[in-house]
Amino acid sequence: MNKGQLIDAVQKNLGKDASRATADAALNAVIDSITKAVKKENVQIIGFGTFSVVKRAARDGINPQTGDKIKIKASKSVKFKPGSKLKASL
Repeated sequence: MNKGQLIDAVQKNLGKDASRATADAALNAVIDSITKAVKKENVQIIGFGTFSVVKRAARDGINPQTGDKIKIKASKSVKFKPGSKLKASL
């Protein structure tokens, strides 16, 4: 499912009165809110899951094209841990 299909699904869930633009705005508001909040703290949506920031340490790697050793910088990434209701639905 891509973002367009997700917007269509949200529109159907909102009912006949909701326009595609309303569903798009709602989805964008949720995504923006999660993006801003996860920078400061974990975002936990009960039953769905938890978004958290994970720090990755610097490490040595290998360039797959040349085989040369390279240093990979430390970085941050977002981790998602699914909640119990999401797991149960699978």
